[in-house]
Amino acid sequence: MNNFTQQLQQLPKVELHVHLDCSLSFLVVQKLLPGTTQEDYNERFVAPENCGSLVEYIKCASASIDIMQTREQLELVTLDFIEQLKADNVIYCEVRFAPLQHLNQGLTAKEVVETVNETISKATAELEMEVRLILCSLRHFSEAQSLETVQLVRDFKDTNVVGFDLAADEAGYPIDEHKSAFEFARENNIPCTCHAGEACGPKNVWEAIDELHVQRIGHGVRSYEDSTLMEYLKEKDIHLEVCPTSNIKTGIYPKLANHNIDKIYRSGVSLSVNTDGRSLSNVSLLDEYKNLNTHFDWKLKDYLATNLFAIEAAFVDEEMKEKLKKRLPNHL
Repeated sequence: MNNFTQQLQQLPKVELHVHLDCSLSFLVVQKLLPGTTQEDYNERFVAPENCGSLVEYIKCASASIDIMQTREQLELVTLDFIEQLKADNVIYCEVRFAPLQHLNQGLTAKEVVETVNETISKATAELEMEVRLILCSLRHFSEAQSLETVQLVRDFKDTNVVGFDLAADEAGYPIDEHKSAFEFARENNIPCTCHAGEACGPKNVWEAIDELHVQRIGHGVRSYEDSTLMEYLKEKDIHLEVCPTSNIKTGIYPKLANHNIDKIYRSGVSLSVNTDGRSLSNVSLLDEYKNLNTHFDWKLKDYLATNLFAIEAAFVDEEMKEKLKKRLPNHL
């Protein structure tokens, strides 16, 4: 490990966009499915280098969801995820998942959230790490399913559950079924984000802002194609949760050198660097950071800047934000 990589490793990190069901390590899969070989794991739990589309990438998560259906399975996956954060020196993380995808073996949605929520509290009690939960509705869900999900966010108020998200096939499904859920979120002061500007262009980002009134955008990288939108994001301080490796896997860009992240960052728009799915994208936050240094010559000060952006955009109160800022180096 060279000196710069060591500095990156030791740097306190913040992650705002990562899916629990896309982040199962080989170690935890072996526990849940004894006899799994590295080859099996790579084939079933890691997305190909280029999936060709977002839909194909999402399909790769189904093997993980299948083994996250009992309390014990959910606990093991959550504990494993926190170990991955520790290895990356993450001081604050917002991890997301769709509770309604974990009801196949008799758990209720409330029990699913309860299990993950309580496991996070127990696992981080002795750690210098804060982990919060975002609950996702999915594009193909019905209005009732979206409302059920956002109501869970309200029901778990004052726990680790801090926000609501709309994920999945952005190009295949409109937002119509989900407007009432986002309206409920507004009425109940629930912070929101939404996957947009990934499979589709800037118009989906405008839609998420104008019609769903979100504070952050999941991905949002294609915002760069619309200069008016870029100015608006800056003016309104709307944060982009950028996941570079994932965008290559889903075929948005052919390779990292073509990615818009550096241009967006240099323009002054608030953004963070995230993994999206640690197993699905086969990447850690340290890997993402190293790649940005290789392709765009990012220095320590650039990671510090994006982590400060992330803290400002986090779905926590000002007191927690100040506490987190103090954990970052003063200058680099």
